[in-house]
Amino acid sequence: VVGLFSCSHDVVRGLMESQEDVTEEGINYVAMRNLFVREAREALDVKVVKKTRSTSNNQICHINPTAAPMDEWAEFRKKMNPDSLTHPPEFIVKPRGQTVWEGKTVKLHCTVAGWPKPRVAWYKNNVLIDAKAHPEKYTVESNYNMHSLEIKNCDFLDTARYHVSSLNVKGEASSVAAIVVKSSYMIHFSTGFQEDGFCPEHGVTFETTIIDKFEVAFGREGETMSLGCTVIVYPTVKKYQPEVVWYRNSVPLKPSKWVRTHWSGERATLTLVHLNKEDEGMYTLRVNTKSGFDTYSAYVFVRDADVEVEGVPVAPLDVRCHDANKDYVVVTWKQPAVEGSSSILGYYIDRCEVGTHHWAQCNENPVKYARFPVTGLVEGRSYIFRVRALNMAGVSRPSRVSEPVVAMDPSDRARLRGKRHTRVLSLDWDDQGPLPCSVGVVPGEPTDVVVTEATKSYVVLAWKPPVQRGHEGVMYYIEKCISGTDTWQRVNTGMPVKSPRFALFDLAEGKSYSFRVRCCNSAGVGEPSESTGEITVGDKLDLPSAPGSPVATRNTDTSVVVFWAASKDVKHLVGYYIECSVVGTDVWMPCNNKPVKQTRFVCHGLTTGTNYVFRVKAVNAAGYSQSSSNSDAVVVQAAISVPGKATGVTLLEAVKDYMVLTWTAPANNGGADIRGYFVDYRTVKGNVVGKWHEMNHQALTTTSYKENVFYQFQVRAMNMAGVSKASLPSASLECKEWTITVPGAPVGLHVLEVRDTSVVVLWEPPAFDGRTPVNGYYLDIKEASAGEEGWKAVHEKANKMKYMKVTGLKAGTSYVFHVRAQNLAGVGKPSAVLGPILAQTRPGTKEIYVDVDDNGVISMIFECSEMKEGSEFVWSKNYKAMTDTSRLTIINEKGKSRAIFNNPSLEDLGTFSCVVTNTDGISSSYTLTEEGLKRLLDISHDHKFPVIPFKNEMAMELLEKGCVRFWCQVEKCTSACDVEYVFNDVIITQGKKYTMNFNKSTGIIEMFMDSLEVTDEGTFTFNLVDGKAKGTTSLVLIGDEFRALQKKSEFERAEWVRKQGPHFVEYLDFTVTQECDVLLKCKIGNVRPETEITWSKDSIEITEEDEDAKKISRQDGELTFNIGKKDAGIYEVFLMDDRGKDKSTYSLTDAANSSSEIQVLSTEHGIVLYSTVTYCHEDLRVGWLHKDAKIAASERVKSGVTGDQLWLKINEPTEKDKGKYTMDIFDGKDGVKRVFELSGKAWEEEGKVKKLDSLNLTGNVWGEPVPEVSWTKNDKELVSDEHYKLKFEHGKFASITIAAVTTADSGKYALLVKNKYGTEAGEFTVSVYNPEDEESKEEKRD
Repeated sequence: VVGLFSCSHDVVRGLMESQEDVTEEGINYVAMRNLFVREAREALDVKVVKKTRSTSNNQICHINPTAAPMDEWAEFRKKMNPDSLTHPPEFIVKPRGQTVWEGKTVKLHCTVAGWPKPRVAWYKNNVLIDAKAHPEKYTVESNYNMHSLEIKNCDFLDTARYHVSSLNVKGEASSVAAIVVKSSYMIHFSTGFQEDGFCPEHGVTFETTIIDKFEVAFGREGETMSLGCTVIVYPTVKKYQPEVVWYRNSVPLKPSKWVRTHWSGERATLTLVHLNKEDEGMYTLRVNTKSGFDTYSAYVFVRDADVEVEGVPVAPLDVRCHDANKDYVVVTWKQPAVEGSSSILGYYIDRCEVGTHHWAQCNENPVKYARFPVTGLVEGRSYIFRVRALNMAGVSRPSRVSEPVVAMDPSDRARLRGKRHTRVLSLDWDDQGPLPCSVGVVPGEPTDVVVTEATKSYVVLAWKPPVQRGHEGVMYYIEKCISGTDTWQRVNTGMPVKSPRFALFDLAEGKSYSFRVRCCNSAGVGEPSESTGEITVGDKLDLPSAPGSPVATRNTDTSVVVFWAASKDVKHLVGYYIECSVVGTDVWMPCNNKPVKQTRFVCHGLTTGTNYVFRVKAVNAAGYSQSSSNSDAVVVQAAISVPGKATGVTLLEAVKDYMVLTWTAPANNGGADIRGYFVDYRTVKGNVVGKWHEMNHQALTTTSYKENVFYQFQVRAMNMAGVSKASLPSASLECKEWTITVPGAPVGLHVLEVRDTSVVVLWEPPAFDGRTPVNGYYLDIKEASAGEEGWKAVHEKANKMKYMKVTGLKAGTSYVFHVRAQNLAGVGKPSAVLGPILAQTRPGTKEIYVDVDDNGVISMIFECSEMKEGSEFVWSKNYKAMTDTSRLTIINEKGKSRAIFNNPSLEDLGTFSCVVTNTDGISSSYTLTEEGLKRLLDISHDHKFPVIPFKNEMAMELLEKGCVRFWCQVEKCTSACDVEYVFNDVIITQGKKYTMNFNKSTGIIEMFMDSLEVTDEGTFTFNLVDGKAKGTTSLVLIGDEFRALQKKSEFERAEWVRKQGPHFVEYLDFTVTQECDVLLKCKIGNVRPETEITWSKDSIEITEEDEDAKKISRQDGELTFNIGKKDAGIYEVFLMDDRGKDKSTYSLTDAANSSSEIQVLSTEHGIVLYSTVTYCHEDLRVGWLHKDAKIAASERVKSGVTGDQLWLKINEPTEKDKGKYTMDIFDGKDGVKRVFELSGKAWEEEGKVKKLDSLNLTGNVWGEPVPEVSWTKNDKELVSDEHYKLKFEHGKFASITIAAVTTADSGKYALLVKNKYGTEAGEFTVSVYNPEDEESKEEKRD
């Protein structure tokens, strides 16, 4: 623990000595800062250079022959001569960084000058310190321009950058000092508490315990992960809370959109939102108290998200921005662990302006280096970047975006952060003072032009701005010269750059170039800088060499520790990736998705008992190294260690000079078999104990003890790794011959099958039976936290078995057990206490399950994923070793054991258990009962004699030509499946009448018949045989069903024959055009030029000379006849040629006689009486009578004509509306009356719903995806019960059935359908009445 936090201090110190972090600033703030600060600083930071009049005149004439106007000179004099009483803040004494011990007090001092008197503020890591809110921690003082910050009782979290800022109206100044706090406490080995950690403030020593710890965790990109621990601080002090800090790889975590922390007062939680590979690492929880601190750490692995296209690489990671300037920034990233199906060819860099969602690709061609200079940025704007990898299969998903970066001058950035920069202003002097300032000075040449980066893809230049630059900013032109020539070419001809950095692309690899830079402003272009000398284009950074051979060693059941030698002579190492592969395969999987720099790594998440090999590769900005050689194969299992302590040393039997001891074997054997035990003893006289003596052998029976002397014993276990610690000493045991009559204490207590609510306790009989043999046992239990009075018996009657399953336990509670033996003389002393045993199902626990294979073989199967070297499956029946091997056959395969019943019968009834040796008690049991055996035998019979399942039983359908198709579909079948087609117990085969087809891929069986004849009445059967499986399906066609089907078949065939010649596609009917013309119309098909088409009216052919012939027209297979008021009659059209003939008839008689009988229709508003007429015109007159009296139109009773329908609507009908209704129709020539009696059955059925009837309402529903359906009554949702039965069938039909309808069921109902695209409702009203009630009301009214 001490080493861990020493490392973290070093990290913090390195951070403080490194380059300052990039500050995010907006363009508005930059502009406001420039207005407020720049003029004051330019006035303050002036370097005066005296020149003679002649020198000044020469320079003025050379640069600009036009003298500056007098008003500009006056303005400049005003700037250069401010009031001497006012000046910006200036640090006379700056605060100094310090290193202190935890618990000490540190004080930072500074002295600031300035007028008006500046205001001073202190910051910790750029966060304002509020000393008034935390007086116990900070004290701030200001006296006579001397300022101080006192930090009391320093702890590790006070390690930070402290920033003091001074501000007045003339400007601001700032300074930074670093405080590093070192730990001076010693950490207790077992608990993590500090020694001498007394807190005088609260008068206690705080002790911290971390429980419910998070384990090694595995997440996937895009998921959310939470880590948490429960923290117990003792004693509890009111209003005092510990300080909880989370770290990743020893770096403190701050809350952000990716990281959220929570402290409830008892539990500390860290939530990682939308995991990325950058989140992988070692996470540490540190709890700081006034007495010290405690920590807990575990590793978090983040796996890559599934790729969208197979074979593409995974996303790069850790995208960062460096060296940001006005229009330039360098973007770096780390290569991913998985390159995909082929090597990575390069990377694409994308940028996005903050506040927008538009991503622009920065490079046309992929770059191989994990570093790229981005140019063309707009000064003052903020950008974020992301990177995508490319290989032969495609492009990866983008990485997590970088932190925002502002494109701005580094000096402006430093000025905003409190650093002062000196600017040089050149003035001309004569004997009387300075000369007027020259305007438009051509800048001088840049200096120190160097190549900072050189790769195959680009070269980056950097330089210092010129000393002579005039009063305005400068920009730069870059020129290059190919080696061997004297020609200089300007690279950026279109636009000069603002930053003293520039990246050159499109250079020829292998060629040498020289570079130089010129400055320019509005006055012109300056002289060039000195040349860089020849630079050869090519990679300056080599790929790292392969790491040394890795060595893999066992660690835990799911992890392996891998060591390797570091790569030699590697520059700018990013880290290492470790890969693993199961022996016998060539599939390599990454162990880490974020590179690590150390040469030791613990690979977690491996499969227990599996052989793995490992390899390592290094990575830097240039790419990946070659993989190291493979490690030796290692089996994933826990490393061997010394065994745990033996427990429960007790006395079994005592004679005059010897005693028989027993003890419980260690719960943990250290991963290897226990080879034996060492027993130590000592004498006890009163309260004085002697020295321990080794017996140096493994026998349980020890001799040569003195009678009536008390002894204590302790036991140590031994395996191949060494000797364990000694057990707790036994109670004082007297060497004295036993004369008791009751049995001794049972021994060998142990548990199996520990679950949340149950456990199986087993024991062995006592070594001393007493006067008579043991005839039973009593098992007692109590909660581990209860006192001695908490013991209670598990059962009332003595148990003759040497095991018992205890049920009804509380999950998460610890219990202890002991057993007492009984004989005829009584009950003996209890055994040694077994436990505590935690009632908790072990994660990954599997139970024995029964399987019946395809051959009907019954077997029990137990699987274990935690097999270790030497682990075996041990089966027993009724918790006794099975001696009769004829009943079961045991087959073990890796982590699975199968116990096969050779001949299952009643002899096999009982409890079968299986224990996996050399594990932490992995076991399970299965009880075979008589009922269970019968069920298994039935399943076995079905498997031995299987039945082919049908997805669809045999069905029949009519096809074109009257052809009949018999078909069925099986759920599954093999290619060997055969079908036998049978009709009335006679096998039929393919021929003229029958056609068969069996598609084995779909399981559809078909048989076709050209037509149905009288002799085809009977039973059709398909018999299937598929290996041992058989299946039969039949369809019976007899009686009326067969005859109806035969007629339909004949009709279909006749229709097919008709359509072989000229025929009517649509028969004669009338239609009304938009011009209100009435036409007789029909459609014809399959006609030829020679097909004869004949019209007739009232059986008289219409010839071409007839007047009616002009009304006939034909167009595109459609025949029409324009009819008028006087064209009533029967019309016929004949089609005929050598292929056949067809006929269509339409009766167009008088309108009155063409009306139908009156019908009645119920609606939600009332009753509608209506009649349909075939031929309707404007001369048609309709009158309605009720009980021979003319009906007058009103709001409740209305009549009219709609299309071909004559109707009378009665809203809200009553008993008075019963009776005879007459409809009088007159068409101008003839008249007809239609009569309808609205009473009795018609009134009851069509009017309203009768009481005690059931009402069914059905609606057709459609939607994709299938919508959710619900019903409401009076806006309250209905639930299906005995009264309301709600159904939704086939995803289309929604229905509600109201049983025993009463008047209470009246109301407004609605059918609601909803899916993710929307909601729709269909509403309707149900009115229910009781006829008897209505009649009684009418009688009262009369």
